[in-house]
Amino acid sequence: QPQLAESGGDSVQAGGSLRLSCLASGYPAQRYCMAWFYQAPGKEREAVAAIDRDDRDAATYYSDSVKGRFTISRDDVLNTVYLQMDDLKSEDTGLYFCARAGYRCRSPWGTTGDYNFWGQGTQVTVSS
Repeated sequence: QPQLAESGGDSVQAGGSLRLSCLASGYPAQRYCMAWFYQAPGKEREAVAAIDRDDRDAATYYSDSVKGRFTISRDDVLNTVYLQMDDLKSEDTGLYFCARAGYRCRSPWGTTGDYNFWGQGTQVTVSS
């Protein structure tokens, strides 16, 4: 059974940076579309970024709200997906989840129903 374990969440000041990690086990992450979602209190889960399979050039996708501030990447040796978060804003506060799709990233890439394995989440709190 594939498993995902997030880490790296913390409390930071606005303008600061964090790097989230998602350790995948039970399968090679490079063969699947992997994504980060976040959920603010009282709101629905939203897509943040995704990285596609190696044979699709590991293409990356970002939501408009994080484009230019966040970077998704993958280390195939460590089987880990990262989310580098820079210039954090208070509206970035939420629980961040790592997710795995069934195969490649679809278009659109941010539909929660296309991801069938999820981690437990890691909390990011940004204070202004």
